[in-house]
Amino acid sequence: MGGAETIRRIAVVVLAAGQGTRMRSRRAKVLHEICGMPMLSHIQAVAGEIEPERLIVVVGRGAEAVSQILGESAELVVQAEQKGTGHAVMMAEESLADFDGDVLVLNGDTPLLRADTLLRMRALKAETGAALTMLTAVGDIPGRVVRDSEGRVARIVEAQDASPEELALEERNAGVYLVSSALLWAGLGNIEAGNNQGELYLTDIVGYAVETGHRVEALRIEDSDECLGINDRSQLAQASRVMRQRINEGWMASGVTLLDPETTYIDATVQIGVDTVIEPGCCITGTTVIGQGVSIKANCYIEDSRLDDDVIFGPYSHLRPHSHLMDGVKIGNFVEVKNSTLGPGSKSAHLTYIGDADVGSNVNFGCGAVVVNYDGYAKSRSKVADGAFVGCNVNLISPVEIQARAFLAAGSTISQNVPADALGVARARQRNIEGWVARKEGRGPSSVSGEESGAGTPAATRDAEKKDGSQGE
Repeated sequence: MGGAETIRRIAVVVLAAGQGTRMRSRRAKVLHEICGMPMLSHIQAVAGEIEPERLIVVVGRGAEAVSQILGESAELVVQAEQKGTGHAVMMAEESLADFDGDVLVLNGDTPLLRADTLLRMRALKAETGAALTMLTAVGDIPGRVVRDSEGRVARIVEAQDASPEELALEERNAGVYLVSSALLWAGLGNIEAGNNQGELYLTDIVGYAVETGHRVEALRIEDSDECLGINDRSQLAQASRVMRQRINEGWMASGVTLLDPETTYIDATVQIGVDTVIEPGCCITGTTVIGQGVSIKANCYIEDSRLDDDVIFGPYSHLRPHSHLMDGVKIGNFVEVKNSTLGPGSKSAHLTYIGDADVGSNVNFGCGAVVVNYDGYAKSRSKVADGAFVGCNVNLISPVEIQARAFLAAGSTISQNVPADALGVARARQRNIEGWVARKEGRGPSSVSGEESGAGTPAATRDAEKKDGSQGE
């Protein structure tokens, strides 16, 4: 049976009901993340690229948590008892009772599958008129593909049910099937649990199709990583390495420089502009958006934030969620920015914490400055307006407003607003107590004659005022 046909309507069924006991986790296996996304979300995204009319996810353990990540584009059905992959697909039959077309069956624990591979499967099925198209590869995959004397696919044998001769077969079943809906439901209604595990295997649909005279085709792919199913933490790490390499190669092909891709971690959800340079040891996560010409120095961690064009960030700095560094901002080493906006041209060269702050343009934070945003009960925001200068070791006790071009003297603890163009000083005046060391060590007189040097003299006051406005960056 079979002949060339047009590409048919398509629905997708994702199998995500596996218990994942080897993960040894409280979470459902498909919720474990690969490069910032649950592995099930990777499959959902790939399935979405072929534009199915329906997307049905078969879930078991953790159904409520799974539903939260899928959104409204997917329909959930529950496999209450684990009776095999064939039984899992049968759980979607009622939802697709009125659907006449092709059904693509995917596994929720294979996040490395590419959309291009699925499109090739659809094209092969249309070109050959096959009733069933399956995906195969050579690799460490348990299911063996058995072919007849003419090289046509005859059946699939699972490793635990295979003979020694079948175990030696190199071509393996990737577990991805594109099947006409009529054949799928008829086949699942006729297969039996005639295996050592007493389960209904979806793989038996291949043998059923052959036995009933339907044409079966196999698309053999070279990259066996696409078929990697994740069952334990080691495979999770392996899949993460492969995905990370793909992400990094994609960004380098798009005009981003990664000085050491092997030590650069970029989530799948990050966006990066051209001519950005990322040095070794950086982690860029979540929904971070990076502009053009940005320089991210070594060993930085960036989460769910935005860096506009020509920003310099790091080394050894942390950009926490909901932060925005506008054009030309310069952040040096050992600086943490959290839930804050820094306007164009502002800078903090080293050893600074900026949390819950709205910072204008061309503001300078000196070494050791801290925006004190937490009183033990709640976070408060502060505002630093354009052109302000925050001296070294200044504490801003939020909520406080520093108006345009104000100067804050080094070492000050600022708890009140500072007007525009004013010098804010909040620190004890320096006292030099002459003879103190000798008296402490018992070498001097019991009392010191004369006034403590510099204690409130006019000259000392003038000198202090000069120094208050002369802190470095």
